[in-house]
Amino acid sequence: MTSRAFDLDRPDLAGILPDHALAAAFEAGWIDAPAPAAGQIQPASLDLRLGRFAYRLPFSFLPGRGRTVAQALEQHAMHRLDLDGTAVLERGCVYLVELEEALALPERVAASANPKSSTGRLDVFARVVADRAHEFDRIRAGYRGRLWAEVAPRTFSVLVRRGSRLVQLRLRAGAPGFAEHALDVVHAETPLVHPAAPLRDGAVALHVDTLAAAGGTIAYRARKHAGLIDVDRSRTLEPTAFWEEIGPRPDGGLVLDPDDFYILASKERVVVPPGCAAEMVAYDTLVGEFRVHYAGFFDPGFGWRDGTRAVLEVRSHEVPFLLDDGQLVGHLRYERMAAAPAKLYGGELGSHYARQGLTLSKHFRA
Repeated sequence: MTSRAFDLDRPDLAGILPDHALAAAFEAGWIDAPAPAAGQIQPASLDLRLGRFAYRLPFSFLPGRGRTVAQALEQHAMHRLDLDGTAVLERGCVYLVELEEALALPERVAASANPKSSTGRLDVFARVVADRAHEFDRIRAGYRGRLWAEVAPRTFSVLVRRGSRLVQLRLRAGAPGFAEHALDVVHAETPLVHPAAPLRDGAVALHVDTLAAAGGTIAYRARKHAGLIDVDRSRTLEPTAFWEEIGPRPDGGLVLDPDDFYILASKERVVVPPGCAAEMVAYDTLVGEFRVHYAGFFDPGFGWRDGTRAVLEVRSHEVPFLLDDGQLVGHLRYERMAAAPAKLYGGELGSHYARQGLTLSKHFRA
């Protein structure tokens, strides 16, 4: 992809940077890395590549304001894996992997990260860590330095190699949020959710579907002690070896067993117009004792125009929890793009989840 002569220095630059701006960011040195690989640049995000070494850790950590990640690793790393071949990241373990991409951002540009959709649907907890960071997945404006991915497989052990892509990055110039009521105007022109519903606190509210029109599969529950998954191979695995299908209960609910991992879908079909990007709002403890949605980025063109259901990665905490049909499980927050992307999600990009229903990750046969 070429930069399409995108002007990164224009004074009015504000919003989420689109694909051709990300290509320009490589050329300008904002992203310090080898040239992007095919498919690495998405409409509003950049897939980040694992580097050569993974370090096994006894625990997760943040470096804090006074240390680089490399300095913290000198104290905490247990052993090192070389990813120039292949390596198994075992479930129940925590790893830190230096990424191929480093950043040299100008003062007006910040970044945020999330697991890729396929990563979240494998129950792999993946977060980006920057030097002197005091929170995960948030990179301050003007950051210059290396990036690392903390990777913690929860259910399945995974096979990775240098160049594997588990996390993704967005660059934000200025303040990309919508002004008060501005998103309501967008929603009136192009409904952001089907069936039609008003926005809730400036975001699309998502509710879980545990009926599936009173038939069929409502959820997948991960099988414990299943096989190894190669994160770079698509459509090769038999789903029944890794997942149990769950049908609807007579009362329409689903009981989440503690520490089991589930794939469900929203009742709503959501739309992300070309001038917008969206992100699943972080889990809210007020909605119940469970975590929803590890992977939070929705690129421009998702569900365009009739809407696509959001797939939800769900895990209960501590106690069994009854998830009722139609229960509120999260919100989709929209932000402005700095410009429309050259290509929309789905369509010619061949995106795996463009018209999804209740869908497992790309690694499994349909």
